[in-house]
Amino acid sequence: MSLWVMVAKMAEGLTRTCAIFFLTLIFSLPLGMFVALLRMSRNKIISGVTRFIISVLRGTPLMLQLLAVTYGPYYLFGVTVSRNKLIPVVIAFAINYAAYFAEIYRGGIESISKGQYEAAEVLGYTKAQTFLRIILPQVIKRIMPSVTNEVVTLVKDTSMAFTVSYQEMFTIGKQIANSQTSFVPFLVAGVFYFVFKAIVDFAMGKIEKKLNYYN
Repeated sequence: MSLWVMVAKMAEGLTRTCAIFFLTLIFSLPLGMFVALLRMSRNKIISGVTRFIISVLRGTPLMLQLLAVTYGPYYLFGVTVSRNKLIPVVIAFAINYAAYFAEIYRGGIESISKGQYEAAEVLGYTKAQTFLRIILPQVIKRIMPSVTNEVVTLVKDTSMAFTVSYQEMFTIGKQIANSQTSFVPFLVAGVFYFVFKAIVDFAMGKIEKKLNYYN
């Protein structure tokens, strides 16, 4: 198999890799905020349960979670999640990354001084207005470096979808490498991931600079 044919076949898988990446962000970023608010709840039961779930998601391998979401329902209840493996893959990724984003959000929210809440209350802001107009903009600015780190990590983690044989770029590269008895597909995959990561890193850097409006 020529190099160009190899690259073309792996490029087809790149679209599926991008689908995992963007869908994971679309679902995990807002879900992470919701989980963070539950984690910070004054209700000790809600806070405790959420903390335990976050601990489990962060303390177990993403590979295991992919297997659990994809095949667990069948082995436990005799029900398949979906014939399209993209759905369970995105569910597993979104839940896993939501746990990490939740802790990042929580750290950002807790870094805001209580004086700002008190000042907003004096000015007549409701709790929702205080959070959305005063706290959240500052939180987003403060947590961007940590969020960027997770987003860049996600680029590489998309390769974990090979665990459930989802035909993304790395899975196709691995199949070609096995059939051709060659290491070249892995090198091609490495170049693809590096370029993808560089593009994401550049985009996130632009966003960070835009939010650095006080500098």
